[in-house]
This record gives sequence, structure tokens and C-alpha cells, in this order.
Amino acid sequence: MPAQFIYLDHQATTPLAPEARDAMLPWLSGPESIGFANPHSMHRAGRAAAAAVEVAREQVAGLLPKDGRVIFTSGATEALNQALRTVPRGGIAVSAIEHSAVVNAALASGAAVQELPVSADGLVDPEVDFAEGTGLVAVMQVNNEIGTIQPVAQLAKRAHDIGALFLCDAVQGAGKLAPPEEADLIAITAHKLYGPKGIGALWVRNGVKIGELIHGGGQEGGLRSGTLSPALCAGFGAAAALANTRMDVDFQHLSGLAALARSTLARWTVNGSETARWPGNLNLRLDGLNFPRLLSDCRTIAFSAGSACGSGTGAPSRVLSAIGLDAKEARNSIRLGFGRYSTQGEVEQACRAIEAAATAQGV
Repeated sequence: MPAQFIYLDHQATTPLAPEARDAMLPWLSGPESIGFANPHSMHRAGRAAAAAVEVAREQVAGLLPKDGRVIFTSGATEALNQALRTVPRGGIAVSAIEHSAVVNAALASGAAVQELPVSADGLVDPEVDFAEGTGLVAVMQVNNEIGTIQPVAQLAKRAHDIGALFLCDAVQGAGKLAPPEEADLIAITAHKLYGPKGIGALWVRNGVKIGELIHGGGQEGGLRSGTLSPALCAGFGAAAALANTRMDVDFQHLSGLAALARSTLARWTVNGSETARWPGNLNLRLDGLNFPRLLSDCRTIAFSAGSACGSGTGAPSRVLSAIGLDAKEARNSIRLGFGRYSTQGEVEQACRAIEAAATAQGV
């Protein structure tokens, strides 16, 4: 990667924290040690690997409510599918700005699906009416495209009032905000909190019944078959533990970066609420902007037009459409994602380059 490259796409993924990398290395060793052992084996090496997995489980659990259990998965997509497709329930209510992992899994479940609208600020009304027969409500903690923080506590209470469970996609909030304490099911992933790709978790409140999505050897208490990677678990755990200690520091750092970016890009309009938002996410639009040209002109800066999972489709962002933007306005938008290791100098340099490139387009 060129030395001048500036990474501002932290909603898509985050760099691996040095502490997470160091925690992984002993479990990535070759035949000269026992770090490669299968954690489901009964011999000494296997038991050592299993112990490392359990340490990591406790570290990840430290980011989540106390009265539940952590099931390791391949990522949040699997965790969300497991929750939406195996938990006994009636209809499913999902917000209009949920990640495709929630929307498509809900549709694949065969249940009746209700879409909960959002305001122009990108927020679900906590008093929204749920359809009769709803058994599961799914609303994310922080939106991955526009950064809005949803009123999940109120929505979870409303769900419980009608006898429904509450599922929260906390991918963008885990390790950054307090956990959604009222949720019954929470999905998170390591690579959005400076851990490795390929591992996530589903938190399940005690007493909530959940079924097996992947069948096989019955690992993870019979709920998620497949051999666990001690290295991935260790990296996830270390990243979670680090995030737990840095939550306030990271929040203040990102708030400063967001303010700096807004001052440089003062003529751009913020998409979504200006106040109920995670400061590491800044989604902006400028009328007349040609995004592909902007990206080409700013090729040493990593930023996006929205979710990496929905890029390349050519269709306007479903999230931006849900908050009332027309197709043209949606295509005039960019997303800047700041992270723990972003510096003020990088953000200032990147925002000045983006503004200069937009001005060169005549907008």
C-alpha cells in the first residue's frame, strides 16, 4: 500500500489491531509447536487450544449483556441467519434500513415480513406499530451506511410488550457503544472492531431457544457445527478486550475527526440525523456530484458510496432511498468512515482533496 494512502472506509472493515495480531500468532504456528491443534481434540494440545477459545469467549462476552451466552460463528451474516431462521417465532418486523443480511434472511425464513419505516433522519419511530402476529423484531444498533443510532431500548421494550423477541445487529456498535441490554439476540463480527475477518458471534439471552443452522459435529453446544479456529477466536477476544478499555477514548477521538471533516466539507449536506449518530460515520451529499469520477480523482483515499455489501449493483442505496432521497441525490452521496488509527492530518488532507476534486467537477 502506498505510504500516502489514506483509509476512510471503516464501516466496510477495520485494520487488525496489533494486540489482536499478537494474540493470534501463537495459534498460527507450524509443527514446531502445538499451537495448530484442534480445540475439539481431547489430548493436551487440543485442551490448550480449547482453553484459548474459552478465554476469547469471555473477552467477547465482556462487550455484551451479562445474562446470555456467546456462540462463535463465521461472522455476523451467519449469526443473523441463525437467529432469523431458527428461533421459533411468528412474523418478523425489520427496519427499512437493515443490512441485507437481516432483510434477506428474514425473507428466506418463510415468515411474514413487515418493513418498519424510518424518518428523514434515518430513525425508526419507537412508537411504530408492529403487525399482528409479530414474534421477532430486528432493528440494528448503528446503521452501517448513514451512522444513525437507533432507539433500540424503546423498540425492544415494545417488542416484549407484545410477546416478541428483539434481535439487534450490533455490528457497527459493538466495542464502540454500550451494548443493547434489552435485546434477546445480538449479532456482532470481529473485523468491524479491529479483529480478524472470518469470525463473529451470536449472543443469546438465557432462556431464549435457538436452533442449529449448520449441521455436523455438534460443536458450540450443538448450535454451530464446525471446527473453531483458536487463532481467529484469540484475535476476536483480544480486539474485544481492547475495545472495552478504549471505548470512551475512541469516541472522543472520532468525534474530533468528524468535526474536522464537517468544517472542511461545510457545504455538503449530512444524510441522516446530525445528532443521533456514531461519529465514526459521516454520510454526505453534494448536488451534481459524479461519484465514480470523484473516486478516480481521489484514488489514494479509501472511501465509499455506501455499504460494501451492496456496491457494484448500480442501484441507488436502499438506505438512502428509505430516508427520502431520490436516485440522483443518493448517487450524489459519499460515506467517510473514521477509525481508531485515523489521524487529524489524514482526515484534513483527505477532506481537502475530496473538496478540491468536487470543485473541479464544477459542483
